[in-house]
Amino acid sequence: MTDPNTATKNITDNMCDVPLRNRGGTYDTISITMAIMSSSIVVSRVLFKLLVTHGLSPDDYVILFLAVVAAPSVVITHYGTTPNGLGRDIWTLEPQTITDFLFYFFLMAVLYFTQVTLVKLCLLLFYLRIFPGPTVRRLLWGTIIFTSLFGVIFFFVAIFQCSPISFFWEHWDGEHEGSCLNINAIAWANAGISIALDFWMLAIPLAQLKALNLHWKKKIGVGFMFGVGTFVTVMSIVRLQALVEFAKSNNPTWDNFPVSLWSTIEINVGIMCTCMPTLRLMLVRVFPALSAGSRYGKGYYPSGSGQVLSSKARGSQPRSRNNLNSKSKLNDSQPGSSVAFETAKPMGIIRQQTFAVKYDDEEASLVQMRDLDRTGRSAASATSE
Repeated sequence: MTDPNTATKNITDNMCDVPLRNRGGTYDTISITMAIMSSSIVVSRVLFKLLVTHGLSPDDYVILFLAVVAAPSVVITHYGTTPNGLGRDIWTLEPQTITDFLFYFFLMAVLYFTQVTLVKLCLLLFYLRIFPGPTVRRLLWGTIIFTSLFGVIFFFVAIFQCSPISFFWEHWDGEHEGSCLNINAIAWANAGISIALDFWMLAIPLAQLKALNLHWKKKIGVGFMFGVGTFVTVMSIVRLQALVEFAKSNNPTWDNFPVSLWSTIEINVGIMCTCMPTLRLMLVRVFPALSAGSRYGKGYYPSGSGQVLSSKARGSQPRSRNNLNSKSKLNDSQPGSSVAFETAKPMGIIRQQTFAVKYDDEEASLVQMRDLDRTGRSAASATSE
C-alpha cells in the first residue's frame, strides 16, 4: 500500500505538469570526484612511506583501512542511492524504488559512523607519535579509548536501531510490523559527540605549540597544519544543521540530499587532512627549496654552538676562514647520520656539540625535546672547562 499523501502529490504534479526535480547527478559527480582525490592522496602517502621512510606507522595502517571502508560508499552512491531516488521527490518514485533507497541509505549510515571514527583515530595516533610528553600522551590514550567506544557503540546502534532490522527500509508503507529507535535522535547524538571530539582533538595539539622548540615562524606553520582540521569540524556542524531540517521532512529522498552531500565532504576532507604532514614531506622532497636548507626555515643557519643565527647575524661575522683562528667542520653524511659542528674560539677553547638528525620520519620530529638542548649545553660547558 502506497502512502495516500505521496500518491495524491504525484497525481497533482502530473496534472499540473510540474517539472521533475533531480539533484542525484550532482551528488554522484561530487562523490566520485572527492573519492578519487582522497584515495590518490592515501596511495601517495603509503607509497612515500614505503619507498622513502621504509616503513608504516599505526596511523598509516588506519588510513589504509579507512580507504577500504570508504570505497563501498562510492559504489553504493553510484549504484544504490542515486538511481533509487536520492535528490528526487519521493512522490515521483515507485514503491519498490523507495524501499530500495531506504535500504541503501541504511548501509550508508552504518559506513558513515565507522568512517568518522577511523578519521579521528588516525589523527590521534599521529599525535601520539609526535608528542612525547607523559601528560599529553595520557590525554591522547584516553581520547583514543573514548573514540573507539564511541565508534563501536554507534556502529551497533546503527545496525540494530530497528527490530527487525529490515523494518528500517520497510516501515514507510505502513504494511509491516516492527519498531525503531528515534532515528533522528541517534543522528543528532552522533553528530554532537563528534563535533565535541573535534574541538577536543584540536585543543590538544594547539596547547602543545608553546612547548615546541621551534622558531616562531615554524610554530605558525605547524599550528596552521593542525588548524586545518577545523574545516572538518565546520563540515560536521553544517551536516548537523542539515540533519535538523531532514528530521522535519515529509520528502526524505529530496531532503536527504544535503545530509548525504555534507557527509561525503566531511569524510573525504578528513582523509585529506590526515595526510597533510606526509604531503609536506613529499613537497620538500620534490621542491628542496621549501626546506630552505634546514629545518629552521629560510634565512636561518645553524651556528657552531648548535644555536640558530639569522642571515643578518651571519652576515655580520668575519668572512675569512682564518680570521680569529676559527674553523668550522661540517660532517653531513647520509640521512640518519649525525651532524657535528666545531668552532674554535679566539682564546683557543674548542667548543663542540653533536646533533643526531634523522630525516626518515620528520613527522615524528616536529617536537624537539628541550631536555636534549639542556644536555647539549651541559656537554658543551664540560668541554669548555
